[in-house]
Amino acid sequence: MSKTSPHHHQHNNHYSGSLFIVSAPSGAGKSSLVKNLLTEVEGIGLSISNTTRKPRPGEVDGKDYHFISEEEFNAIREHDGFLEWAHVHGNYYGTSRSFVEAQMAVDKDVLLEIDWQGAEQVVRRVPNVVSIFILPPSMAELESRLRGRGTDSEEVIQRRMGAAQLELEQAKRFDYVILNDDFTQASLELKSVILASRCRLNQQMARHGAQLKDLGL
Repeated sequence: MSKTSPHHHQHNNHYSGSLFIVSAPSGAGKSSLVKNLLTEVEGIGLSISNTTRKPRPGEVDGKDYHFISEEEFNAIREHDGFLEWAHVHGNYYGTSRSFVEAQMAVDKDVLLEIDWQGAEQVVRRVPNVVSIFILPPSMAELESRLRGRGTDSEEVIQRRMGAAQLELEQAKRFDYVILNDDFTQASLELKSVILASRCRLNQQMARHGAQLKDLGL
């Protein structure tokens, strides 16, 4: 995703942890890939979003979302407490800046599962963020996966398919694009992006500065 904006928030460039964004249209398989990644790669965790909507059956506060009031949400937003936020279907959602920074400061990588508009906000504010977009193999397969869930009405499926067209156009703005045709291959590629990104010089300096300095770097 383009990082040309001069309006970066003043974040510490020397966090030892990295920030990753994963976006995709609904039905591309993003959640399954992320869940698999988190079981296979150590030192990376999913950021838990704040939301003003009520918990759905089975959802746990602090695990699925941080469920807060609209007054609390607005107070955090007014104090620049979100890396990104959005108003969706009558509810607010936001990524806590303090949570992400605290994790990165103690050598933890953080992964954000957010849409392309949220990704755009984060990229403008955080240096060195790595953005990844998950593509379905085709529009026909995307529709097939949405129908295969058996949970959405025809109206919802058509709305998601329409939104997917716009979302897919944003893929070219991301650093990495993964085609989720074969799950095993796509999982390997996502894992590879994370591991390779950790080997960037600035991240190695942050994580292993003393050793690198001893080597003359």
